[in-house]
This record gives sequence, C-alpha cells and structure tokens, in this order.
Amino acid sequence: MRLLLVKKQQRNSYFSSEDPVISLSVDTPKSDPLVATPDAIGNDEAMRYTPDDLPTPAERPGADIVIFDGKCVFCIGQVRNLLKLDGKDRLAFMSLHDPEVVQRFPDLTYDQMMKQMYVIDSAGNRYGGAEAVRYLSRRLPKLWILAPLTHIPFTLPIQQWVYDQVAKRRYKIANKDGLECDGGTCSVHFGDKK
Repeated sequence: MRLLLVKKQQRNSYFSSEDPVISLSVDTPKSDPLVATPDAIGNDEAMRYTPDDLPTPAERPGADIVIFDGKCVFCIGQVRNLLKLDGKDRLAFMSLHDPEVVQRFPDLTYDQMMKQMYVIDSAGNRYGGAEAVRYLSRRLPKLWILAPLTHIPFTLPIQQWVYDQVAKRRYKIANKDGLECDGGTCSVHFGDKK
C-alpha cells in the first residue's frame, strides 16, 4: 500500500499513479511569502522567502557575518545561495533589520546597510558591496573560480557600479515572479514601485 500526499497550493500538486493509492489532501493557506510556514511534505519552498532559518552568529561564533536586507526577497535568495556554497560553516547571517546589528556594529548606518550587503570577518574588517563579493570569492572554495575575475586590477569601481545598479533595483528584480514585498517596501526603496 502506498500513501499519496496531495498538496493544493496555488499551482502545485504532487501525485503518483501507482496503485493502490490512499489520498491525503492538505490545504495550505495562501500567505505572505515572507512568512515562514512549514510545508506538509518537506518541501522548503515556503521557507526560501524568510531569513529566520539562516545560521546566526550565536550558532556559528567564529564565522564571518553577512549583513543583508532581510525584507528583500532577492537578497534572501542570494544569501541562501551563499549558504549552499559555504559548506564548512564559515558564514553566519544577520538581517540589517535585526536590532542586534545596531548593537554589534554601531559604525554601520542603516542607510549604508540598505545600500549594500556587508561582510564582517572574524578580525572585524568590514567589506561592503562589490568588495564583499570579492572577499567571499576568496573565502568560499566553491567561489574560487570567480576570484580571478573579481581581482582584475583597477576593476573594483566598475564592479561596485554594477553592484549598485542591481542593489537599486533589487525589489523590482524580486517582484518579477509577482511576489508581494513585505510591508510595501518596494514602493519605499530607491523610488521603485512594486
């Protein structure tokens, strides 16, 4: 006998055609994509839009800290990619909206952190934007292939300009899938709407 789980959620359903079949239907409410709701069949699709399950500095005390915009779906997705590329617990993550960030790093202003991601290494050095990407390309072995490109002499200003252009449009980029922004943030940041 085989147990079949059918998940009704927006457009997805999971099923098998093997007989005999017992059907169990689970309805999941349509909710804000930035709110974590555990999935009935182990799929982490609902979790990819929230930073709540990322490893924190408390969980990884010796790790470099990545500070990112935790209300930005695009940013959360990129941070999740970094987590997958990490593999050795080298990175811990904090949303810039977390009150602990202000306590731990009073020298970083809210505006600075909204403009770009920051990486703080274990020695306390701060890397922002393209410089953070450059640092991570040296720090994470799976990114070493990018290191020669990110370290071409005299290209950091160009890399920073490209980083800034993406950062300015991150809420619009994130909304390409029709996802709603948390609390109307798309209309607030950098003049972009939806």
